Amino acid sequence: MYFSTLTISHAIIHNSDMDKTSFFNDVFEVVKLIPSGRATSYGAIAEYLGAKRSARMVGWALNGSGSHGIPAHRVVNRSGLLTGKTHFGEPNKMEKLLLDEGIAVLENQIQDFDQVFWDPATELL
Repeated sequence: MYFSTLTISHAIIHNSDMDKTSFFNDVFEVVKLIPSGRATSYGAIAEYLGAKRSARMVGWALNGSGSHGIPAHRVVNRSGLLTGKTHFGEPNKMEKLLLDEGIAVLENQIQDFDQVFWDPATELL
């Protein structure tokens, strides 16, 4: 169970007793807002949604999100590692998508992650 007030495009969604599907949908809505050329972490999304200790659940939500038009390639672990790359079908697809957006990746890790980091807690005020 988690509690969040999610502000997206001037609409406020207030949730208290949420199930997994609602949490996943909130994750998708936040990820859709990550600009091209920027990246965030599973933990930053979880914290924004009021579920600080649910970074893994954010990852689970994104595992099958590719067919929904969700830019899941922009979400990595807190060190910038492409830990979700196995869920993109071909081995280097996540890296290629990031490179296409101008994000440098070396040995499965975003370079200068702090420079491209997008924090929903500050960006979605």
